[in-house]
Amino acid sequence: MTRITLVEYDPCWPSLFDELASAIATLLSPYIREIHHVGSTAVPGLAAKPKIDIDAVVTDLNALHELNARLLNAGYAFHGDPYASGLWTFTSQTRPCGTRLYLCEDGNAAHAARLLFRDHLRGQPEHARRYETLKKRLAKEAEGNWDIYTHGKRAFIDEVLAASETKKAPPFPAGPLY
Repeated sequence: MTRITLVEYDPCWPSLFDELASAIATLLSPYIREIHHVGSTAVPGLAAKPKIDIDAVVTDLNALHELNARLLNAGYAFHGDPYASGLWTFTSQTRPCGTRLYLCEDGNAAHAARLLFRDHLRGQPEHARRYETLKKRLAKEAEGNWDIYTHGKRAFIDEVLAASETKKAPPFPAGPLY
């Protein structure tokens, strides 16, 4: 099993996202409506896996075959919709961080939940610290078992989503949540 590595927050992550978002917008034009920095690298001060997570809302999922071809030609690997949540997943081993790109349609519940969770952590530093402590403990205890790490975060994520004032997403969306 692959070791789960968390690194301290890197203040370069927002600018890396900006560069990646610009390249993705150009590559996938005219099918991109909006691009969002999600995941722990999108929360200032939060330790994270060294991967920039990006959600891109597409205007037409019927263009997925063409978008897939463009991304493959640009060096991305396609992973399908592994959680059956409408998040089409692509990865790239860019430097200095890897990239995980999710394509989805407008109104996707998993995407909305990810934005809600990110925004909550940005606005509640004490919750971000609790989340970081949980992630570090789980990374150590999981000993490379990604299921243990991922599922171990679920109760905290569900608690945050259920308590959020803005109900943009259902409390238990499908899909990866950091």
